Amino acid sequence: MKMDNTLLEDVNAQINREFYAAYLYFAMATYFAEINMEGFAKLTKNHAKEELNHAKKLYDYLILRNEKVNLFQIEAPDTGWTNPTDAIQSALDHERFVTGHIHKLYKDAKEKNDFALEVFMQWYVSEQVEEEHLFQSMLDKMNYVQDCSCEIVNIDRELKIQSEYVE
Repeated sequence: MKMDNTLLEDVNAQINREFYAAYLYFAMATYFAEINMEGFAKLTKNHAKEELNHAKKLYDYLILRNEKVNLFQIEAPDTGWTNPTDAIQSALDHERFVTGHIHKLYKDAKEKNDFALEVFMQWYVSEQVEEEHLFQSMLDKMNYVQDCSCEIVNIDRELKIQSEYVE
């Protein structure tokens, strides 16, 4: 069954948003590397790879459904972070933005009776809960210790140990 044109456009737009997210997290990894926060750099670089996998999953889904994939230009992310907390807040804001689009795509698939897309999007709905939780919990910790920047260094050290490094 062919996809509704609006749904198809929205899935293609979501592929672009996932690629943009990867750019954003690579930019954050660069920022963190530049300020010698290796743990945060590892975390955001790993997250960039995860976002590429999200884009690939959507891409493969459209191919499976014999639909047209449109790859749009990827906008350069804003990199004007003033400190690590600002960067992580930016990540959380972006994940909330993506969540809104995922929810809309899920809702629209349901309303248009595209059951296959609705079921497929359920994974993304659940994934966004995890994405937001990751950055919200990190931001909460960072805000809690904001008066002691040495604690942010400890969080970075913890992330460096915990995060698996992705090449």
